[in-house]
Amino acid sequence: MAVASSVLVDNSFISRTDQYLYKIECKLALLSGLAVFALMMLAVISVSGRHLINQPLPGYVDWIEQAMPLIAFMGVAYTQRDGGHIRMDLIVSRLHGRALWTVEFITVFFILLVMLLITWGAWAHFVRSFDFASPLWSRDSSMDIALPLWPAKLMAPIAFGILSLRCIVQMCAYGKAIIKKETSPVGVPFIEDIATQAAKEADIVSR
Repeated sequence: MAVASSVLVDNSFISRTDQYLYKIECKLALLSGLAVFALMMLAVISVSGRHLINQPLPGYVDWIEQAMPLIAFMGVAYTQRDGGHIRMDLIVSRLHGRALWTVEFITVFFILLVMLLITWGAWAHFVRSFDFASPLWSRDSSMDIALPLWPAKLMAPIAFGILSLRCIVQMCAYGKAIIKKETSPVGVPFIEDIATQAAKEADIVSR
């Protein structure tokens, strides 16, 4: 399951890299949120136009298609850093120390392999769409108002590339923890138990 987590920081190279990458991830997550807000506003405009002047927003579905990669992909690295993705931790939650870091390292390694393959495929998909010699640099366009599709297709390799970098940082942190037998590695999420989550929520509410 997805639960709250915390990430430790210090002045080490791994931690500095983690924090620098986190700033980028936060900006991408913000961009994703703005895309959701923009679609909400477009929906209001389209529905209002349909009811008031019998004219919905032209190309509304096209704009939704353009925004979907922003909404779906731009927050994945941010969520990975904070340990917010869905996970089955029935067994992992019982592990500690080197055994836990080894399992986490292997898990992130397979995530990285999958994301590298997806990034490669997404980039190839973008390249097939982008062409400097074509109108609006695009070989394909949306059905209604002919928006170029390459900007939306570019979002996927960018987001998955950032996620791949996040996985590499986490693998370095877990690998270092395995080698040095660390109990609290930096740059990786520590999944908090229910009691800790409840205590933090109670502290926030009581402020």
